[in-house]
Amino acid sequence: MPSYDYRCEKNGQVVEVMHKMSEKLSTWGELCEKANMELGDTPAETPVVRLITGGNVVSSAALSNPEAPACSSGGCGGGMCGLN
Repeated sequence: MPSYDYRCEKNGQVVEVMHKMSEKLSTWGELCEKANMELGDTPAETPVVRLITGGNVVSSAALSNPEAPACSSGGCGGGMCGLN
């Protein structure tokens, strides 16, 4: 199950939770329930925003083809990785 970071604009807290890709949390109350934490002074109906994160790193050993693609073959977005 993937993990996601959510930020509450009102209290500035960033909380990481795990949930299904199809699930979306939109309030502080939903986030606190999923994270198994107390609401604190922030009202349950306060909106939260899911943050864009870099994602998980997968080692080449975990892949069926253990060789990483070469930049020259366009395997990393046409040299976007900076390893040209």
